[in-house]
Amino acid sequence: MSELRDAALASKAWPFEEARRVLKRYETAPPEKGFVLFQTGYGPSGLPHIGTFGEVARTTMVRRAFETLSDIPTKLICFSDDMDGLRKVPGNVPNREQMEEDLDLPLTKVRDPFGTHEGFAQHNNARLRAFLDSFGFEYEFASATDYYQSGRFDEMLLVALERFDKIMEIMLPTLGPERQKTYSPFLPVSPRTGKVLQVPTLERNVEKGTIVYEEPDGERVEIPVTGGNVKMQWKPDWALRWAALEVDYEMSGKDLIDSVKVSSRICRALGKRPPESLSYELFNDEFGQKISKSKGNGLSMEEWLAYAAPESLSYFMYQKPKSAKRLYFDVIPKAVDEYHQQLRAYPDQDLKGQLGNPVYHIHGGDVPRSDMVVPFSMLLNLASVAGAEDKAQLWGFIKRYAPEASPEANPDLDAAAGFAVKYYNDFVKPQKTYRQPTELEREALQELRDKLAAWEGPADPEALQAIVFEVGRDRFDPLRDWFKALYEVLLGASQGPRFGGFIALYGVAETVELIDAALAGRLG
Repeated sequence: MSELRDAALASKAWPFEEARRVLKRYETAPPEKGFVLFQTGYGPSGLPHIGTFGEVARTTMVRRAFETLSDIPTKLICFSDDMDGLRKVPGNVPNREQMEEDLDLPLTKVRDPFGTHEGFAQHNNARLRAFLDSFGFEYEFASATDYYQSGRFDEMLLVALERFDKIMEIMLPTLGPERQKTYSPFLPVSPRTGKVLQVPTLERNVEKGTIVYEEPDGERVEIPVTGGNVKMQWKPDWALRWAALEVDYEMSGKDLIDSVKVSSRICRALGKRPPESLSYELFNDEFGQKISKSKGNGLSMEEWLAYAAPESLSYFMYQKPKSAKRLYFDVIPKAVDEYHQQLRAYPDQDLKGQLGNPVYHIHGGDVPRSDMVVPFSMLLNLASVAGAEDKAQLWGFIKRYAPEASPEANPDLDAAAGFAVKYYNDFVKPQKTYRQPTELEREALQELRDKLAAWEGPADPEALQAIVFEVGRDRFDPLRDWFKALYEVLLGASQGPRFGGFIALYGVAETVELIDAALAGRLG
């Protein structure tokens, strides 16, 4: 254990770097609360999405890294901000007219447009929990409504009331002139209408723990700030949560950097240390535009999982969280193959290499073995050439290439074969474009065809790759032009697999027939 811990203390993998920052908070004494608290936030005005997955997955990686470094117990809270008022009706829900009637009510009081739960937030919270449970995340669910109404925030709400002026000094410079006139960190929940009101605080009584505000009809109302009678505005609310729960770590998107700074100042004004934080870069769509839930651009989690296993999505999330990445369908095959490459590399790596391997962090150190004897990209090309309609067609080729493989013994490969067929039919097939070979390419293809027709040895990928190299070496400079020609003429794609491996998988005789069809102009 000491060897593992020493290696983790020196590891440059980003989850360990983050975990060491958390550990430094307690270098002199352990936390009085008895554990280190990691938190992720969720706004239940919409359904959980790929960003929610990414935040929980990455935070879990940091949590696991911390547990490698320290014996201090940990907790992960997934906090739902479900007491917020509904300010806008989402565009992707039924019964929108009914929701219009419930504007400004807390999300837990907004009637569920799906008709399955007591309220809209309850519906989305259930979806969130089912979503997180399906991936096996270890977490504790927390509801803002429950925390406010049960008194969990009461002590810190009274501190906020006492330090109202300090909070205003921090917040007002961040607001425009008009907003400054009406801003208050406290949002009263109207005793009459139940709505979360955005109104000024007219009076404060620290001794009584109350504020006075004005209802829309002009009536002055005095209410306590405790017991769920008010909700904090979101930046003070974030700070209140950090302070009341003594959160040690929470990451957020790059678009919230300024909000983190403001909330951290408020947290200090409340007398508590703000958490360590990581600002991750946001995802872009295929055109480099920021992904937006309202626009519906980019790639949803459901769409990713229709074409690949969740571990590949975790791998994608692990990669360079501070760098912008395109999140679109064409990144899926690369993520799948790289994930399995890392799985295969893991057993032969030394401890330092293993701790720097993404799969260590994806699986919390309990790393499985890869059963992918055929890369996903190769399966895609096989599906393309074979015009596969189901994975059984691919298994005919796979069994000849790897006789010991089977759907039962290689469940990841079996799933990948099904994903490959779906991905091919949905994305590759509509875009597939063959071209005719040039004279030089025709000459090379004819020679490759003749050498393969005369081949009598086993379908060894390396030996077959050597033949492909030999045919192209003296004709093409750079040699990649030869492989590009193979892909475009034979596969109808701009890029493709290691061609010797493809021949071994597809079959030598079948590749000869494929070249004959291309030379005769029968492809495409």
